[in-house]
Amino acid sequence: MTKKKAIVLFSGGLDSTTCLYWALDKGYACETLTVSYGQRHEREVRAAQTIAQRLGVKQHLVTLQFPWLVSSSLVDKNQTIPDQPMEEIESGKIPSTYVPGRNLVFLSVAASLMDSLHADAIVAGPNAVDFSGYPDCTPKFFQAAAEAINRGTERGVTQGVDVLAPLMALSKTDIVRLGAKLGVPFELTWSCYNGGDKPCGHCDSCKLRARGFAEAGVKDGSVEP
Repeated sequence: MTKKKAIVLFSGGLDSTTCLYWALDKGYACETLTVSYGQRHEREVRAAQTIAQRLGVKQHLVTLQFPWLVSSSLVDKNQTIPDQPMEEIESGKIPSTYVPGRNLVFLSVAASLMDSLHADAIVAGPNAVDFSGYPDCTPKFFQAAAEAINRGTERGVTQGVDVLAPLMALSKTDIVRLGAKLGVPFELTWSCYNGGDKPCGHCDSCKLRARGFAEAGVKDGSVEP
């Protein structure tokens, strides 16, 4: 019996790596899509390459050059990445690290790849529980995107495709526990918005990740000396 094929949006971070391992565990034949869009934490792209190579999974690396993305502090190195308390992170206020329409663009590229490869699903790692309030990481957005992909691609209108977000309703703690169960190599993943040689420990992503590992009682190899 032929395996179903999935395109996994894969940044090399904790969430997307857990999604990749989840999809493989579910029996999908996976190919990954990694996007370089000028993010200051370009190291995540290298993390994605390393993990994909370890798994023997084909990786599609796409470079986007959208000059207007410098409106985001995640792209513009002249801006400061916010260092805010957890209550501010979870307030729902959209921070300066928001990249305009990022997931909409990524899902569009993934839909094109899916259609050309006659894949059956797109898997992405948004989370609407422990996140920074990005509007493109919500269930309503992904439901709408899934409908658009099924209406606007050949594969969608002839076969129907799944747009899966398995981590959407999970806390970061739950994601760490799931990753541990699936054997995710946490030490190879990268989440820090600032890039560099070591996680900064101060950005939203570092703080949410640290809390997840602490509450799950799992060691995070990426921050070990």
